[in-house]
Amino acid sequence: MSRNKDKYENNNPRRQTVFLSSEDIAAGRKTNWQAVEITGNVRNLSPSLWQFEHLTALYLNDNNLLRLPPDIGLLVNLKTLDLSSNKLRSLPAELGDLIQLRELLLNHNFLRVLPYEIGKLFHLHVLGLHGNPLGKDILSIYNEPNGTQKLLTFMLDNLTVSTGPPPQRPWIPLARPNRSRPACIFTVMCYNVLCDKYATRQMYGYCQSWALAWEYRKKAILDEIRHYSADIISLQEVETDQFYNFFKPELKNDGYEGIFSPKSRAKTMAENERKYVDGCAIFFRASRFSLIKEHLVEFNQLAMANAEGSDNMLNRVMPKDNIGLAALLKVKESAWEGLSPEAAQLAQPILVCTAHIHWDPEFCDVKLIQTMMLSNELKSILDEAGHSFRPGHKFDSNNVQLLLCGDFNSLPDSGVIEFLSSGRVSMDHQDFKELGYKACLQRLCGSDTPNEFTHSFKLASAYSEDIMPYTNYTFDFKGIIDYIFYTRTGMTPLGLLGPVSADWLRENKVVGCPHPHIPSDHFPLLVELELWHTASSQTPNGLIGRR
Repeated sequence: MSRNKDKYENNNPRRQTVFLSSEDIAAGRKTNWQAVEITGNVRNLSPSLWQFEHLTALYLNDNNLLRLPPDIGLLVNLKTLDLSSNKLRSLPAELGDLIQLRELLLNHNFLRVLPYEIGKLFHLHVLGLHGNPLGKDILSIYNEPNGTQKLLTFMLDNLTVSTGPPPQRPWIPLARPNRSRPACIFTVMCYNVLCDKYATRQMYGYCQSWALAWEYRKKAILDEIRHYSADIISLQEVETDQFYNFFKPELKNDGYEGIFSPKSRAKTMAENERKYVDGCAIFFRASRFSLIKEHLVEFNQLAMANAEGSDNMLNRVMPKDNIGLAALLKVKESAWEGLSPEAAQLAQPILVCTAHIHWDPEFCDVKLIQTMMLSNELKSILDEAGHSFRPGHKFDSNNVQLLLCGDFNSLPDSGVIEFLSSGRVSMDHQDFKELGYKACLQRLCGSDTPNEFTHSFKLASAYSEDIMPYTNYTFDFKGIIDYIFYTRTGMTPLGLLGPVSADWLRENKVVGCPHPHIPSDHFPLLVELELWHTASSQTPNGLIGRR
């Protein structure tokens, strides 16, 4: 009797057992149990077990189970599953749906093979397989150092991809061109392509190794860029070597010219290391635009130059080597509709900027300050260009239209997006974290109004949350962090590319990207804009519900 008692007593310190007394029950107290243990020569499991979706631990060890029902896949919150010491000869593919599993114990069964779907368990740290007559190919990998992770990678890489590609993203019309005034209609794409060094199994454990490889992804990225064939293409996370040896020559064949700059750290590196540093790129269709001037914005240099009086500017902002890249473009005569050659020669340029703002959510102050620095630099670029433009063709920098694209790593309710969209942000905004930046930011940015930092660009976001619920789609994060801003007093959005099908993502259980059919963890944005000639009346755009 004592032997049986020892067998079923809880000797696992991680398992907690709470029994309610009759007084507890009478008082209406309820248990908040998240674990179930079923032990005692059980041969079959009740179907009602699969209704307990809230379970995080299920102990079915030391039974006589011959099979595990596919309904096990319904317990999506399981973190621990112990099936040790049963009589299982096979496992259902649905086991791979339990992506929250940290511990899967299958010791001492009769398993000869494992379903490849086990490779989808990318959170798994403990996999018990001892005491099974598994094949040598499985056991040899499993018994290597770090064998669990190597086996998961092997299983996922050999899992047949049965998912078809997502349906074409819908085109959403917003407005019709105004044929009563001269205009240039063009499309712009913003796309974080996910550079090779970040595309690792450690970061994206749900994606097959071969689908993360640059040789595989680069073709899909280029196919996507070519499919949408935008007139202006703004890219982030482009590795230096990839720009010069892949993107630039490939897109040159398609009629594009491009500019690029790596992040600031590249300046301190040897040449063989520098080629792996990522940065920002801008491509433009040479038949429609020509480059007047390019400009690099280095946030760490600006922080260092303006850090007087703020240790946090030196210690928090300056070490981040993010950049912005701007191209002042002339719109060629052939791109204008309803404009004489003489007027086209005098048409105002367009300033295109791409940026990749710091990523860490703990550094919302850095994100906001980098964005403020960027807007201040863009204003300086325009003022300088307006003064240095060739005699007889001087332009008014206040009328140059701004197109600001990028991965701002900031949600729509952040200080960054508030500042860009409204043109102002409070000096006491919570994103500054009360870290004492006020004095140096006042010197850097100036302000037209007390207690606010402002900019003079009248910007609107082409996309809104109701159209695009997320631009970045990973397992741990899904949200809007990529944007295309345009000057609302000189451009009208005519249409934009809608979201990736939510039904496709859900039905195919795509928990994150990259994916064999989606080459980056970001979705590209694409907008068609109507740029008015500056001689046209400056009426606000007629788009309802947009600022």
